[in-house]
Amino acid sequence: MKTIELRQARHLEVGDTLVNVAGHVYEVTKVTRVGRGIRVQYLTSEGHAGRFTAAPESLSRVYASSRPAPMSA
Repeated sequence: MKTIELRQARHLEVGDTLVNVAGHVYEVTKVTRVGRGIRVQYLTSEGHAGRFTAAPESLSRVYASSRPAPMSA
């Protein structure tokens, strides 16, 4: 079983794997700033592209990786 962590949208990076409460996974392919928000583009496990825009401080469920958690200032 993989560990899931909560991460603010401003800390999402290309290659992160998002997971929703139903267990569906989405691979982040691009992250850009849009005004005050963050636009996240992703691919589903079936290969379909999608995107969403979120506030920088909003939380996303991400599979934990080996990289350290970002430090806040």
